[in-house]
Amino acid sequence: MSSTTTTTPPEQEGAAPNEQLREKINVHRYDINAWNAIVNEAQSRPISEAAPLYEQLLATFPTAARIWKMYVEAQMAANNDDAVKQIFSRCLLNCLSVDLWRCYIRFMRKVNDNRGNEGREEMKKAYEFMLNHLGADIAAGPVWMEYIAFLKAAPASTPQEESQRMTAVRKAYQKAILTPIHMVEQLWKEYEGFENSVSRALAKGLLAEYQPKHFSARAVYRERKKHCERIDHSILATPPTGSIKEEQQGLVWKGLLNFEKGNPQRLDAGALTKRVAFTYEQCLMYLYHYPDIWYDYATWHAENNSFEAAVAVFGRALKALPDTSVLHYAYAEFEESRGSIEEAKKVYETLLQNDSTANALAYIQYMRFVRRTEGVEAARKVFLEARKSPACTFHVYVASATMELCIDKDPKVARNIFELGLKKYSHEPAYVLEYADFLCRMNDDRNVRVLFERALKVLPPEESIEVWNRFMAFEQAYGDLQSMLKVEQRRREALSQNGEDEINALESALQQLIARYRFLDLWPCSSSDLDHLARQQIIARQPPSKSEKQSVSTNTASSLPAEKAQPTVAAADGSALVGVSVNIVRPDISHMMVYDPRQGFGGMMNAGMPGMGLQMRPPAPPPGGLPPRLAGPPPLPPGRPPDVAMGVKVSDEVLKSLPSAVGNFLSRLPAVNGPIPDVDVVISVFLQAEVPSALESSLQQPQQTQRVPSPGNAGNVAAPADSAGSMKQTPGSNGTVRGGSHQTSSGAEGRTGGPGPRNQRHQQHKRKEPDRAEEEEDSPVSQSRPPPRDVFRLRQLQRARVVGNSALSGVASGGSGAYSGEPSGSSE
Repeated sequence: MSSTTTTTPPEQEGAAPNEQLREKINVHRYDINAWNAIVNEAQSRPISEAAPLYEQLLATFPTAARIWKMYVEAQMAANNDDAVKQIFSRCLLNCLSVDLWRCYIRFMRKVNDNRGNEGREEMKKAYEFMLNHLGADIAAGPVWMEYIAFLKAAPASTPQEESQRMTAVRKAYQKAILTPIHMVEQLWKEYEGFENSVSRALAKGLLAEYQPKHFSARAVYRERKKHCERIDHSILATPPTGSIKEEQQGLVWKGLLNFEKGNPQRLDAGALTKRVAFTYEQCLMYLYHYPDIWYDYATWHAENNSFEAAVAVFGRALKALPDTSVLHYAYAEFEESRGSIEEAKKVYETLLQNDSTANALAYIQYMRFVRRTEGVEAARKVFLEARKSPACTFHVYVASATMELCIDKDPKVARNIFELGLKKYSHEPAYVLEYADFLCRMNDDRNVRVLFERALKVLPPEESIEVWNRFMAFEQAYGDLQSMLKVEQRRREALSQNGEDEINALESALQQLIARYRFLDLWPCSSSDLDHLARQQIIARQPPSKSEKQSVSTNTASSLPAEKAQPTVAAADGSALVGVSVNIVRPDISHMMVYDPRQGFGGMMNAGMPGMGLQMRPPAPPPGGLPPRLAGPPPLPPGRPPDVAMGVKVSDEVLKSLPSAVGNFLSRLPAVNGPIPDVDVVISVFLQAEVPSALESSLQQPQQTQRVPSPGNAGNVAAPADSAGSMKQTPGSNGTVRGGSHQTSSGAEGRTGGPGPRNQRHQQHKRKEPDRAEEEEDSPVSQSRPPPRDVFRLRQLQRARVVGNSALSGVASGGSGAYSGEPSGSSE
């Protein structure tokens, strides 16, 4: 079928939309709201009036399958079969949409219903034509179902026809169940039923052969479905506007393309090429105006050695986006790389024939192409042609002179070209700077100064700053100190005389000195100095705020005598308005406290800690006559706990009034140098502190315990004092005190009413005390020392050592609990 499109002028009699919509479209050709209004209007009109509207829509959106479907359905409703066939010939191959192609199947069924066997053959060809192009589409499941049902309904009057029908149905099933499409699981179930109905013996072998392949297709279907579900098929193809929805759709399509290029179905080379090309074609239905998609499509064909297909894609891309120069350059480069010089030259000529793309860059690239393929003489002819073009700029002269210098090694011709361009573009600072660079490369310092002088006489002051800067840089490299200072003074005077006072205000003398003595990325000052100068420059460029103007005017008024001073306010033009009352609200900073880490807790003075009754002593006043630095102890280093000399001492009475575990924990807390403590240190204190469980607390409440709130005894468990005084203390194997008396155990049993569960748990807890003591004794770091930063690693080593020691002691004692540190729980 032919894919040529015919357009109808939008200004057709009786068919154009209303004036408001036409104005919107004239202002913005791709106004989606206006085009949707035209679609609704076309649907409400009879086909004779709606056809021009559809043609106008399709001329703007040639890949909109939804509009093609509306158009063809309107023609089918009017029984215009010839018009329907013409529309299908224009859109089917360009719009790979299942809905549009199913409309084509309906039309073919309508035309061939009453034609007997000949009509059935036409329908079969139509189905095969559609499935050949869209059978791999994820939405083609219903089409496969219709096709198989159509094959099953075929009449078979002889056994041979019946065999042919079964063979056709089997082939259709086997192809469908291996395609990742919707309803693939239903197709597999129907295929199982079909094979079992024909022959169970044959079905067993066929199903065993196709089942793994079918499962693989189902897995690919699930992955492909994740990509396809995010695609919006209702959008129209418009140029990119940068909206979030457009960017998301572009990413979704690129993700699907990368997924298909990965060959998840493990297809052969030919089938994979067809599959990826099909996905690109569907993508271009919605991203028709995206040059990156066209370029990726063509280069993918070229990488797979499908050069003719790449040429076809490039041709379609230039037709779709004729004003996109980069696609022309890409196509010309592709043709030149494979030796098709004439084809590449035609691309450049087409680029120069288009008014929207015939610019200076096009002439420069064409001149370079001709120089590469035909030589310098042909390139000079292109330069002469470009000079006559209205699109010529100074860039063409610079490119031609550079080509003469670098390729033909002729500086004389290059200089003549620069001089020729200077007569026309002496008012262009960029051209003057390029010419100056050329002369510097030629070491012609005399003519460089002449060039700068000529240019500065012509250039307006607001455009001469860059030329002055380059002139100064040239004198720094080629001149002496006197000439350098002279040019700097001339620059300052020239800019100040021409209203460039703000430039001089921004550039301090220090900045100019730094600019003179820097080289590449080497600076004669520190980075902090540069930051300071940059901040000053930014502040100077900003206009003074209203509050600053008011403060300046207020300070001016306060400097006057008291009897003459009046409140003033700066007006918008900078003048002062006298006699206007000014009420400036200022913060009260008398109670503001500045944080100093060296103060420790001394800054809290006598402020108490709420809920704990802790009072902090103020630091002692320094002796009279001594400076503050020499009056007291030196500042503490970071991390050192504050001592009494700094006025930080927690009352012992307060610690005794607290629970022993809390008091012990508070006494071990280190000093905090700053508002945020060291998390590792705090966690290490937590890990090394003995926090009694709720069960142990309840068991030890009736007993009187004595705990020493010193850091060295934090890990030891206090022994409860027996009321009868019969508690015996026996040293353990590691030197710790442990209660191993059987009398204590029996007494405890008598008090608790026998060896119940509660008593057993208490005994189990007591068994763990010697192990804990051993662990603390074996620790390489004493409790009184500050713990290391890697406390978690230390705890792991300690636990591993305790486990190893317990295992060794258990083997040596033959399972004896007395030697391994477990107190005997038996009573005599």
